[in-house]
Amino acid sequence: MSTSPDTAAATGTDSRAAPATASGGEEPQKLPILALLALATAVFITSLTETLPAGLLPAMSGDLRVSESATGQTVTIYAIGTALTAIPLTAATAGWRRKQLLLTAMAGFALANTVTAVSSNYALTMGARFVAGVAAGLAWALLAGYARRMSPVPLQGKAIAIAMAGIPVALSLGVPAGTFLGTALGWRVAFLAMTALTVLLLLWIFTTVPDYPGQERGERPKMLRALRVPGVSPVLFVTLVFVLAHTILYAYIATFLDDLGMGGDTDLVLLVFGAASLVSIWVVGAHIHRRLRSLTIASTLLVAVSAALLAVLADNTALVYIAAALWGLGWGGIPTLLQTAVGDAGGDSADAAQAMLVTLWNVAMAGGGIIGGVLLDVVGSDSFPWTVLVLLLPVLVVVLASRRHGFPAKRLGA
Repeated sequence: MSTSPDTAAATGTDSRAAPATASGGEEPQKLPILALLALATAVFITSLTETLPAGLLPAMSGDLRVSESATGQTVTIYAIGTALTAIPLTAATAGWRRKQLLLTAMAGFALANTVTAVSSNYALTMGARFVAGVAAGLAWALLAGYARRMSPVPLQGKAIAIAMAGIPVALSLGVPAGTFLGTALGWRVAFLAMTALTVLLLLWIFTTVPDYPGQERGERPKMLRALRVPGVSPVLFVTLVFVLAHTILYAYIATFLDDLGMGGDTDLVLLVFGAASLVSIWVVGAHIHRRLRSLTIASTLLVAVSAALLAVLADNTALVYIAAALWGLGWGGIPTLLQTAVGDAGGDSADAAQAMLVTLWNVAMAGGGIIGGVLLDVVGSDSFPWTVLVLLLPVLVVVLASRRHGFPAKRLGA
């Protein structure tokens, strides 16, 4: 999940009108595709580094000589690292040049994934995962705003959709591929492959991504003021609870499927989930300008229906795959929907609202790993989809109630 303190472009202070041609018309506006794809790859790496253990829990727990619920906390500690550092690091590095900050963050991922790959000590692995989370705190406070800043105003929504495509690609291709590599060659190879990809990305960023200055001291985000802006709190609540519900199931999906007797199908189930996520982000990118509210409601209902199928009919293999597809259709566009909603609601305080969204997103990721581990040990994995259903009920209520601010029927300027 990514967000940004660099929201000036979104609030109209960094507009990019199309340049006039000699004949008095306007030149066609274009997106910097290579640079945006570099950002999408950065999003891919941050998302995959966070969720990769979900498909590798049994193998990782065996090598680290701890339980699967303890290994699941490698997702939790990553999220804690981000949640604890996103806001303070955003403030501390607000004056840094953007390219320097992005390169530093991605170098942190290369280091953390290398240590994770070679470690046989649980404490060292947890430390490396925490460092990866800190690197995510840097990257996720930067990437979406970077995409906006390098794009013409009328195309900024598409620019963010391109950058955010790294999330569903990570889920649809990265996690299944990582799971396959982990099964075929060992889980350590999957993390080493992440390091190799990150090194290539560093070169890509260095050569194609434009640089921008940081923020002046007087422009830096004021967090508490944003909470008083109508619409911000509902979006933050939905972020916290929706991501919590998703993570409780997703972080332990390999264990959940193993308990169903489908442990060998984990990579295929994740592939279906991720492919559906790609469809979701395409639909959201095409229609978010006019249908943010209806898309958010539809996403919530799709994930709820998926959880209901898994809760009641998980003994049917075909329905498990259908549930995975519905889950992906509901979840894939959620990062873009929530980030756009909080940016719209925040207005002049959008940068602070975005930083809080990053923090709450990762608090929810950490909470999902912890609660999922407790549920697994105390109740069993069949409790996961029921928990998702219970949590999505208040999410739906808040989205429906926030018709004027937060999730309005019509976006400003639509």
